[in-house]
Amino acid sequence: MKPYWMLALAIAFGATATASADSVIEPVAKRFEKSDAAEVPNFRQHVMPLLGKLGCNSRACHGSFQGQGGFRLSLFGYDAKLDHEGLAERVDKDKPENSYALQKPLLEEPHRGGKRLNKDSWEYNLLVSWIKGGAANENREEQPKLKALEVTPKEIVFSKEGQSIPLKAVAVWSDGRKEDVTCLCRFQTNDEQVAEIGKDGSVISHQAGDTHVVAFYDNSVVPVPVIRPVSDRVGDKYPAIATRTKIDELVVEKLKKLGVVPSDVSGDAEFLRRVSLDLVGTLPSAKEVTEFVADTQADKRAKKVDELLARPAYAAWWATRLSDWTGNAGVQNNNSPIPAGAYSRDWYEFIRVRLERNESYDKIAEGFVMAKSVQTGETYREYCEAITKAYYSDKTGVAERATMPYFWQRRMFQTPEDRVTGFAYSFLGIRIQCAQCHKHPFDQWTMDEFHQFKNFFVHTSGKSGTSPANRAAYNEISKEAGIDFKSNDRKKRQEQVSAALKEGKVIAFEEVYTAKATAPRVDPKRKKDDKDNTKNAQVPKSGAHIAKLLGQPDLIDLTQVDDARQPVMDWLRSKENKLFSKAFVNRVWANYFNVGIVQPPDDHNLANPPSNAALLNYLADEFVNRGYDIKWLHREIVLSDTYQRTWAPNDTNKADERNFSHAVPRRMPAEVAYDAIVAATSSDEAYEGVVNNMNRRAISIAEVARNNQGGNGVDGYPLGIFGRSIRESNCDCDRSSEASLLQTVYLQNDAQVLDKIRDTKSGWVGQAGRELGLIKEKRDDGKQRNNVLAKLEAEKARGEKRLAFFKKEKDEKGLELQEKKLAEIKDEIAAEKAKVAKAEADEKASEPKDEPMPTDKLAAVVKSTYLRTLTRLPSDDELSRSMAYVQSSEDKLQGLGDLVWALINTKEFIVNH
Repeated sequence: MKPYWMLALAIAFGATATASADSVIEPVAKRFEKSDAAEVPNFRQHVMPLLGKLGCNSRACHGSFQGQGGFRLSLFGYDAKLDHEGLAERVDKDKPENSYALQKPLLEEPHRGGKRLNKDSWEYNLLVSWIKGGAANENREEQPKLKALEVTPKEIVFSKEGQSIPLKAVAVWSDGRKEDVTCLCRFQTNDEQVAEIGKDGSVISHQAGDTHVVAFYDNSVVPVPVIRPVSDRVGDKYPAIATRTKIDELVVEKLKKLGVVPSDVSGDAEFLRRVSLDLVGTLPSAKEVTEFVADTQADKRAKKVDELLARPAYAAWWATRLSDWTGNAGVQNNNSPIPAGAYSRDWYEFIRVRLERNESYDKIAEGFVMAKSVQTGETYREYCEAITKAYYSDKTGVAERATMPYFWQRRMFQTPEDRVTGFAYSFLGIRIQCAQCHKHPFDQWTMDEFHQFKNFFVHTSGKSGTSPANRAAYNEISKEAGIDFKSNDRKKRQEQVSAALKEGKVIAFEEVYTAKATAPRVDPKRKKDDKDNTKNAQVPKSGAHIAKLLGQPDLIDLTQVDDARQPVMDWLRSKENKLFSKAFVNRVWANYFNVGIVQPPDDHNLANPPSNAALLNYLADEFVNRGYDIKWLHREIVLSDTYQRTWAPNDTNKADERNFSHAVPRRMPAEVAYDAIVAATSSDEAYEGVVNNMNRRAISIAEVARNNQGGNGVDGYPLGIFGRSIRESNCDCDRSSEASLLQTVYLQNDAQVLDKIRDTKSGWVGQAGRELGLIKEKRDDGKQRNNVLAKLEAEKARGEKRLAFFKKEKDEKGLELQEKKLAEIKDEIAAEKAKVAKAEADEKASEPKDEPMPTDKLAAVVKSTYLRTLTRLPSDDELSRSMAYVQSSEDKLQGLGDLVWALINTKEFIVNH
């Protein structure tokens, strides 16, 4: 038998006819079609992929961590050594056909996985040939590496249902060989309703739409776009669509292939509502809507966007979104003298103040990635003085310090594995945790790459304590302050801290620091690596001084850098790294369109490609070219026709939810929904006081709501039921936009909502009632009159007691005087009662009569109610019906409240469209 490499050499020199015209080695399905094949298959290139193709190394079979029937394979074939050792115990080199590894899938022996092989198949012949050839596991270092997997066609466009087009996958090896590996690939479809793919790589068209099919081989994952137009409006039949911006151009380019015609650009009111909710998390006021619609300037939308970006609510809302993505969920540190809640507030403020001054995204990210407590050029004592002042003297917090070390003290960052997973979610938008234990099933990342990347983060300490260099200073400051931080008595420590602060003493604080990586020492006697000589809370083990960036070929010696995280930060900014910019622009895009260009937004992987790769590349590249300018990104998106299109679909795009041909109505985020309810039910004066005061807004709550506790005076219960991010993991799915019965019950029946509607002091119903004359301000002198009458009655009672006394004492003179005085008091009481009765009659006469209200005033109130809730005027029918309902209500004020209640309980109110 010829080894595989000898066969390849023969092909290269034309010694066999198995090479095609373009020098691609024919597939093993053909080469092992017969049982007398002379070739010996390669374990890594042929046997392992075949095991994956047959499903042997899947999670449900021998790829599970427990294996099956005492036989375990690595999940998805990431560990050749493990797989080979397992198989070697089950093969018979002398009599290959009697190998237990073959008898089980042939069902010659009981097999829970069912029949997987047939004796007359090429798969069986390949495995037998490998066993006959010695069942070897070739030296990995001597084997050629897979450079690329070329899958053709690169794009599939179907014209009708039931069409079938085969894929061809060619492996390109580092020694120059090319081999057809289609029969060894695993395939999947990302939407089986649009396209189905068989085990042989044949793609079959189903319903109209677009998706991807994906080919898996070795470490390569290759997606192929599949399109079946939804209409006949393709090619020359596609209408002319204006493309004012690059975004519009790239979106329409994809829509042309699909035969999808985009919806028209929305009207001014629809645009204003959408951009206000998306950009600043705020429902526009009735006055703002009226003025914007009446504005005739051609550039009014661009000016409005600039005005929104300058509002405090912009930085407040987007600081909340970035707090979600970076995992601002508090810190696990019971020994810290830092006040409760300060960690989350300062984390939030660190982001907010930088967004307010439009600091570049890479600089904001650097503040987290490279964070440390003691800043460059600062001593540990100076650090403690600054933090003591920030929290207990000036009480300004630490948001203006250079970095945000609390990121490394997160509850979910207790192990290096947690850290690399959280970092990848936050700044790369990838779910790399699968590679912690096995090769990532949908991406290129291997277990080795996961742990090599992890080594960048093992040297940073986020637990309580200080670096070895500052430990003496920590003890000295604690002793000076009279605080025993080693004590487990928390109450006692708090009392000591309070006492020290009253005396103006400095408090010692824990420190986030990064120990310099050191090469492991080798004990010549034990011949075993020692641990790095660091005293870090997470002590790196042997080899932790060597790391590798994801997708990069070279290992990095961390002993050559002062901070092991610096190569990561440099890599994030490098041209080789596209994930950093793509992850951010995709998350921002998803905020505006309900779905990301990659969906879910935090799951960038090769098997989950973007719906519009050219669009994502443009935004990511231009974002970098613009210096990571966040406000540029917002403007670029919201000023495109793509963003400004109406939600109303046409015949071609009514089913489109991922190609951005129309706005997709989506429920408001929890914080925005709560603030919208407050805004819609508030009077004009109260609205201004609420929406412009970030200390009263739900969108600016720093802390995660726990046990129905919100912040800024906001109850946490509605935030919870509307899906505010719980930030318990690193996943964007911690925030929910799903509708629920509890949301409906809250809007319809909760006392909070009903009280806001009924509020006649600072609510819209109260303002409208006064405008319509339904509420009269009561005269202040009514209370004064009642007070005068009460005093006179009290004086009369005292006079009657004196009169009784004079009668008893038979004091005639005193009796005469008292009777006269008592008579005067009674006259005064009678006169005062007459005044009270007349005043009450006058007030009653001035009360509104049960008669129709002025039509023009009522119409204005109804229109304003629609503007403040739905950001539009009512239709003629809605106006007439609303007016008739209020007019016919026994309690007209209640009728107005009913109108507000009805409008905020419509889908049109609670969704952003």
